[in-house]
Amino acid sequence: MTARVLVVDDVELNVKLLEAKLASEYFEVITAYNGPKALDLADSEPPDIILLDVMMPRMDGFEVCRRLKANPRTADIPVVMVTALSDVADRLRGLEAGADDFLTKPVNDIALFARVRSLVRLKRMMDELRLREEVCGRFSSDDPLDGPADDVEPARILLVEEQGFAASRIIDTLTPVAGSVLRAASCAEAQLMFDDSVELAIVSMSLPDGDPLRLVSQLRANESWRDLPILLMADDSALPRLAKGLDLGANDYLIRPVDRNELLARVRTQIRRKRLQERLRANYRRSLSLALTDELTGLYNRRYVFAHLNELLARLPEGGNETAVMLFDIDHFKLVNDRHGHPAGDEVLRELSERALLHVRSVDLVGRLGGEEFIVVMPETSLGGAEIVAERLRAAVADELFTLRENGKVVPVTISIGVAVTGEGDDTLDNLLKRADDALYTAKNAGRNRVITLTAKRDAA
Repeated sequence: MTARVLVVDDVELNVKLLEAKLASEYFEVITAYNGPKALDLADSEPPDIILLDVMMPRMDGFEVCRRLKANPRTADIPVVMVTALSDVADRLRGLEAGADDFLTKPVNDIALFARVRSLVRLKRMMDELRLREEVCGRFSSDDPLDGPADDVEPARILLVEEQGFAASRIIDTLTPVAGSVLRAASCAEAQLMFDDSVELAIVSMSLPDGDPLRLVSQLRANESWRDLPILLMADDSALPRLAKGLDLGANDYLIRPVDRNELLARVRTQIRRKRLQERLRANYRRSLSLALTDELTGLYNRRYVFAHLNELLARLPEGGNETAVMLFDIDHFKLVNDRHGHPAGDEVLRELSERALLHVRSVDLVGRLGGEEFIVVMPETSLGGAEIVAERLRAAVADELFTLRENGKVVPVTISIGVAVTGEGDDTLDNLLKRADDALYTAKNAGRNRVITLTAKRDAA
C-alpha cells in the first residue's frame, strides 16, 4: 500500500531520516519544518497521513494537531505524533488534541510502518463512505441527514483477557463510561459472545488456548464483524506481533502496564469512529434509497427501473429467459384531481401502489415512471403469464372502490394496461418500452379498463 505522508519536524536530520525510511517502503513524502507550514500544506495538498513532531518552536505539535482537527478540510487526516517525550501524560495530551497515535523517538520501524498502513486504510474507507454519501445526497432533495454524536456512552465492550486481576482492573476502569463490559477468558469463549451489540473488542495478546492474531483475522474475514474496532494489549516485547495485528486489521494497541486515562482515551476514539462509520453507512443507504425510489409512493423510480431492466436485457444473449414489461396508468386521473383535489389524487396513487405490490409476484419489480404512469418488470415471464398477472391487477383495482382517508368518500378507479415481452424483435430498452406503450394506448382507445398485448408481429401487420 502506498500513501502520501506529510512529515513535520523542526530538525532537518529527523525529517530526512523519516523521509528515507518511508521512501524505502514506497510512500510519497512531503515535508514541513514548522507548524504554520504544515497547516498550509495539509490544507492545500492534503496528505493521507501526518507524522507530527511535538517539540517545535513557534507552534508545538499539540497546537498544530488541534488546528488540523478544527479545519473541516483536514479534520479527517490521521495524525501520528512523533516525539522524544515518553510520559503517559504527554501521550494523553496528544490523544486529547485529536491525534490518532503517539510514537516515541527513536521510532521503531515496524511500529511506524504498521501504524501508517493501518491509519491510511481507515482514512480511505472513511473517504469512500463520505464520497458515497455526498454523491447519493445529490439525488435527494431531503433535509441534511443527522450529524455524528460526540457522546460515545453507553457502549458494549467485549474484553478478551485470561488474567483475572488484569481483567478486573480494566473492567473497573471502563464500567463508568460503558454500558456493559463482557469478559471472555479465551478465544473460543470470545467467538461465542460476539453479537451485533458489541461495539469494541479489547484483546490480550497473551491467551492460553489460541492465537489472538487468528481471532483478529477471523473477525476481519467475517462480514458481520469486519468493521468492529479491535484494540490489542501486549508487553512492549511483543511489538512485532502487535504490528502484525495492525496489518491483519486491528485498529489500535496498548502497551502494558495499561494507563487508565490512555485506555479511556483510546476506547472513546475507537467507539466514536465506529459510530461515525455507522452513521455514514446509514446515511449512504438512506440517500441511495431516496435516489432510487419515488418519494410519494415508495416504489422504485424511473432511474432504477430502467437500470434493472437493462440488466435483464443484457442477460438475454447468454440464455436468459423471457422478460415481460407491463405499463399501466389510471383512467381519467385528471377527473380525480379536479373533483377531489390533488391531496386526494396523491392518496389514490399511494393506494394504487400498494395494490400493485400485493397483486403481482414477489419477483416482479414495480415502479412509478411519473404522474399516474407505472411499470411492472416481470423476469422469466412469458406473454401468457404476463397477461394473467396484468388481468389480476386490473381486476384488483376496478373491483374495489378507493376510500379517501380524509373525508371517507369513495372514488372509482380503473387502469389500462399494456404488455410486451422480449423475443419479439430487437430487444432494446427503447423498443420493449415502445411496444408496451403502444399496447397501453390501444387499451385506452379501446375503451379503457382493459389489458392489451401487442407483439412485434401484430405491430408489423
